Amino acid sequence: MSSAGLAVVPVRNEPLIPPDHMNPELGLCENESIWIYLALSESMIPMRVLESDSIECLKLRIQTFKGFVVKNQKLVCGGRELARSNSLVRDYGVNDGNVLHLVLRLSDLQVIHVKTTAGKEFTFHVERGRDVGYVKEQIAKREKGFSDFDDHEVVCDGERLEDQRLIDDLCTHNSAVLHLLVRKSAKVRVKPVAKNFELSIVAPELKRKLEYDLGDEENSCRRYEVDREVEPRKPPDRDFVLEPVIVNPKFELPSIIVDMINCTFDGLYKGNFPIRSVEGTGGVYFMQDSLGQKFVSVFKPIDEEPLAVNNPRKLPVSPDGEGLKKGTRVGEGAFREVAAYILDHPKGCEEKGFAGVLPTALVKCLHTGFNNPDDLAIVKIGSLQMFVENNGSCEDMGPGSFPVEQVHKISVLDIRLANADRHAGNILLSKDEDGQTVLVPIDHGYCLPESFEDCTFDWLYWPQARQSYSPETLEYIKSLDAEEDISLLKFLGWDMPPECARTLRISTMLLKKGAERGFTPHAIGSIMCRENLKEESPIEQMVQEAQDSVLPGTSEAAFLETLSQIMDRHLDEITGL
Repeated sequence: MSSAGLAVVPVRNEPLIPPDHMNPELGLCENESIWIYLALSESMIPMRVLESDSIECLKLRIQTFKGFVVKNQKLVCGGRELARSNSLVRDYGVNDGNVLHLVLRLSDLQVIHVKTTAGKEFTFHVERGRDVGYVKEQIAKREKGFSDFDDHEVVCDGERLEDQRLIDDLCTHNSAVLHLLVRKSAKVRVKPVAKNFELSIVAPELKRKLEYDLGDEENSCRRYEVDREVEPRKPPDRDFVLEPVIVNPKFELPSIIVDMINCTFDGLYKGNFPIRSVEGTGGVYFMQDSLGQKFVSVFKPIDEEPLAVNNPRKLPVSPDGEGLKKGTRVGEGAFREVAAYILDHPKGCEEKGFAGVLPTALVKCLHTGFNNPDDLAIVKIGSLQMFVENNGSCEDMGPGSFPVEQVHKISVLDIRLANADRHAGNILLSKDEDGQTVLVPIDHGYCLPESFEDCTFDWLYWPQARQSYSPETLEYIKSLDAEEDISLLKFLGWDMPPECARTLRISTMLLKKGAERGFTPHAIGSIMCRENLKEESPIEQMVQEAQDSVLPGTSEAAFLETLSQIMDRHLDEITGL
């Protein structure tokens, strides 16, 4: 996971009536500007911008106005993400008085260790966007003896902190020290750990302590020390559900998927709550292991996707079912996440997929820790993906240091799946057993769209994309078969909509033809991606030409044959043949 280093302060509620004096330093002409409203948390913030501003310029204005760094901003208007930085505000149809939802990518998770003199140790993870009060709550959940919040004080540099103060606001430097005073007599030890800090709380022993043996057959030897005045700790809460969704009983889950689900189940069984990420536009939950010391998986419920009914970011519900990206549907993100893993076929006899998509499965899960309607837990269906230790994402450093073959493998995946949401923030940086840099692609909820309108690849502008594919990669591309992929997904339970199946056929065709002609990832990707919002990409133009060339009712096979001929002509023109 990456770290943004952004300190967020509470935003005051702004009046909805646009103040005439706002942003006079920007020099905006009255007859050329429009008023927009930024929706952030519970605030509505008016801003005056130009219709001719680019999205990048708009984000810079927001940075100047409110201090939110550009790369941490996502803007949503009318149910669509304003994702193309070089497109204009007017291109997205933003008009005077429109509300733009500002979603911030804030931070990473802070690991906090708590230790008592009685010898009990436990660890929990706190999002840096959380406040001091949340830290107190987490301690109280783990240790009943610390449940009286009035006896808790948090002090930093001699200043007593209110519960509303944010962790990220306090710990922007590695040397920051938080002192948590428990019952006014705790000792605090702090030491730096990499870029984080470790907070150890040494609490006094509770008086008149007794030992209780609690638990079931699997945990009969676990011992709890409690105060006579405090009720003995109950066994782990079993009020949860987690099991895979298997449509075809003939399909047997891979052992790596089974292990991931079992580890996630063990964490829930031990009472370790899902931890919701402060990043992204939908509900994303980090699932812990049985000890609560590390993450084992990431759960994304379909009812908490962007524009879905239970979205925790307060985004509006999609009026027509279309997702943030053109050609996608709300509630289908989990299927696409699983499809990306299934279609990332291993090369040769390797077990790992070619591009390194993490093991992903469709599951159903019930837990009170999710964003449940009316606070009543419901069974949620979503994707469960393996968590991988990482050193941030590709947006945290320049692309020049990324291995060429790592960039190329992701380009093959994105072109083939017509990914509509590939940016540097959803490519993680990791290390293999030899210490070599490995790029790990995540977030595939917007792959395999019904159209090519929103295809975007950040790697298109990286230097590695202008280098030719290796012979091994070319051999892998040659082995791909769209019809087999569609049949495989159907066998596993996803009968793709005809439009999505056509997208997969066309994108695979383009990848194979381009690679055969020696095209670089940049050359192929440029055919698939638009230069701006209004101008169709070359692949869209080819598809339209093929549609105009065939009669109504023409079979899919005949249409694809026509498109193949048109594509050959266009690609030959590019190569000068």
